[in-house]
Amino acid sequence: MSESRPLVVLIGPPGAGKTRLGKRIARVLKVSFIDTDRRIVAKHGPIAEIFAQRGEEHFRKLERAEVAQALTERAVVSLGGGAVLNPDTQRELLAHRVVLVTVSPEAVEARIAGSARPLVAGGMDAWTKLVDARREIYERLASGTWDTSNRPIEAIATEIAEWVSGGATTKDAE
Repeated sequence: MSESRPLVVLIGPPGAGKTRLGKRIARVLKVSFIDTDRRIVAKHGPIAEIFAQRGEEHFRKLERAEVAQALTERAVVSLGGGAVLNPDTQRELLAHRVVLVTVSPEAVEARIAGSARPLVAGGMDAWTKLVDARREIYERLASGTWDTSNRPIEAIATEIAEWVSGGATTKDAE
């Protein structure tokens, strides 16, 4: 695979475990890990504050810039849950190996409780509506899907790393 592109890109809803999983996959594959949300926070401050002070549209512009940059780097890349809403990002992801990280409502409830994530501040109802609204995009962009609801994150990371190393690009990973 080219040195100038991610080995794998993780997408999925808030609370699915993209960051935890991505760090572990990167460790197994011995490459760096990029979390686009963390890059935004490092440069611009907390996401909740960006939403409150400048609005979602401004945040999405910052996010798009970070995603575009990350998709040129050799790493395991985790995108924020809403990054896939951007049509340019959708087009670019078609050229990459993309893992959809899913989670059941029951498993995510404890993960997002008290979260500072602005789009799920409304709790499980907000999370469910958000996931339902994005499901088609997530599924269309995914090369493979893994659920983090009940399995050890280390086992899932190892499976994904093996899948990436094996060069599979089909939606047969579950």
